[in-house]
Amino acid sequence: MRQFSTDEEIVASIFIHSSTFNQEEIEGKEEYSGEEFEEEPREVRRKGVQGLIEVENPNWGKPNVLKVKDIDVEKITQLSKHEKNEIDKQKRYERGMKLHEEGKTEQAKKDLERLTLIRQQRVDTAKKREEEKAFKEKKKEEKAFKEKKKAEARK
Repeated sequence: MRQFSTDEEIVASIFIHSSTFNQEEIEGKEEYSGEEFEEEPREVRRKGVQGLIEVENPNWGKPNVLKVKDIDVEKITQLSKHEKNEIDKQKRYERGMKLHEEGKTEQAKKDLERLTLIRQQRVDTAKKREEEKAFKEKKKEEKAFKEKKKAEARK
């Protein structure tokens, strides 16, 4: 022999098994007619462990937007380990660059030595070019003077 459930038994079993209704709602609604049940919005039943564990995705909520007037400037914030490391790295880099510009690091000393050597080589090559240019001009003058003498001798 088959037994069929009444509407009240079905509603009661839904309330008992649903995690969204609390005990007060179950006790307050003892008798239901089919019409009242149809008018209420139905709750979506969650599958598996979703009904047991309340987990919210942080991406689903609205982002917290802070306005400038709401920001507390005097509030001391704790920096993360990564942020502290980044700040220390920037400070070390700036300090190293300052020492390098002042010529106090080994690399800066080597760079300055190379620079003075290159400058000295440039000065030497410039002098050599000047001497060669002067020598060529002197040779041209001598050649022109000799040609002038030859032309005078021919006359």
